[in-house]
Amino acid sequence: MQIANRVSELSESETLQMAKLSRELKAQGKDIIDLSLGEPDFDTPAFIKDAAKKALDDGFTKYSPVAGFLDLRKAIAEKFKRDNQLYFSPEQIVVSTGAKQSIANAVLALINPGDEVIVPSPYWVSYREMVKMAGGKLVKVNTQLSNEFKLTGEELASAITSKSKLFIFSSPCNPTGAVYSKEELHQLALVLSKYPEIVVISDEIYEYINFIGKHESIAQFEELKDRVVIVNGCSKGYAMTGWRLGYIAAPIEIAKACEKIQGQFTSGTNSIAQRAALAAICGSLADTISMCEAFNRRRKLVKGLLTEIPGIKCNNPEGAFYFFPDLSFYFGKKYKHYEIKNADDLCMFLLYEGNVSIVTGSAFGDENCARISYATSDEKLTTAIKRIQNTLLLLN
Repeated sequence: MQIANRVSELSESETLQMAKLSRELKAQGKDIIDLSLGEPDFDTPAFIKDAAKKALDDGFTKYSPVAGFLDLRKAIAEKFKRDNQLYFSPEQIVVSTGAKQSIANAVLALINPGDEVIVPSPYWVSYREMVKMAGGKLVKVNTQLSNEFKLTGEELASAITSKSKLFIFSSPCNPTGAVYSKEELHQLALVLSKYPEIVVISDEIYEYINFIGKHESIAQFEELKDRVVIVNGCSKGYAMTGWRLGYIAAPIEIAKACEKIQGQFTSGTNSIAQRAALAAICGSLADTISMCEAFNRRRKLVKGLLTEIPGIKCNNPEGAFYFFPDLSFYFGKKYKHYEIKNADDLCMFLLYEGNVSIVTGSAFGDENCARISYATSDEKLTTAIKRIQNTLLLLN
């Protein structure tokens, strides 16, 4: 049987791959602590679950409109006004089966074969593969740990060519936890203002997991008026990963294009999840704030533990729930049959010898680093980082 070339050219998500391998080892009786997935360990707040139960009782079991229920899209538009001082009509909102589909819709709607897509590195793993599926060319711009992995205006300008069509980035960032300030975003906006043909996809799914104050969106700047697609959703801020509910706010032409694409792939998002999302977006942020406070405590815990490990260079994440340390100090070292040539080797070594699962930085565009998720309990985090430290001591 001949499988299409696009499948063989597509890489499996390395985060999902490590999580799968961790589950297999656990099934074999291994005591694996999995720090690979970006999934809050909290339960979905009760008032959101109650809304889903009520939706079942109220008969919300039919097909939903492709772009999402109108009252939900109105609520999302109101959320942007309330939280971000951004103004969108419900027609500019498209609700999808997770923020991942939201991004894929937008990339497919905007990119023709050969178009260039600028992405700061490190980047979320799926950006690369989505661009590949659309026939585009990923233009990776390396950022520096010394600048907390944030792209500067000068670095962005150096990557723009006559083929540049799209700029994709996230803030707060997966995998680094970097959070762009208003001024840092403005510097990027000033560069992009000179190139009206370039559209921006701003991935803001970690908006509410921010340890430094108010979330800032690049969509606020007049220089980029009608050229920004904001991606957000309920997975991270409301601990609703399994509900699969994401959305975009976009210029009307892009929103309509995304709706058209979605209509041929999945049609409307799960009706029950939409009713739950309506409750979440219109409800109290008390549970979200409590989760953020817990993540901040864990961030400080993990930072303290990582700084005790010789040779590790550690970033200082200001949002999301990841560290992205440089582990290159251990490259070239050996233990038994292991020879650590890169982050891929080191992550497999830590998995099999240390029983801790983290994700190689090469998945995110940086071969010197690895992503560590701290979306789990203090006890597991303490044990896991100590295991990492003791396992790295075996290398010589």
